[in-house]
Amino acid sequence: MSERGTLKLGEPHPAAWAARDWLSSLPLTKLLSYQGSLASCAIEDNGLAEICSETLRRLLNHEPVSDRYLLGLAWTIRSMEDGG
Repeated sequence: MSERGTLKLGEPHPAAWAARDWLSSLPLTKLLSYQGSLASCAIEDNGLAEICSETLRRLLNHEPVSDRYLLGLAWTIRSMEDGG
């Protein structure tokens, strides 16, 4: 039995579903634009951009993405949307 307030092994964070839904609500053209921007920054050894670019590539190709990578991508793109 798992302890209250903890996730079971392999159980995704509940907010990951909201993050996926929010990312899916963005137009494909916008996601592709973000992917290009992130890939460009990744070339300059930007670790966050490398991770987010690859995560977005996997998401767009319907490949598995862990909840923490999904949450990180959503947070990063949300920050970009907000101009930060």
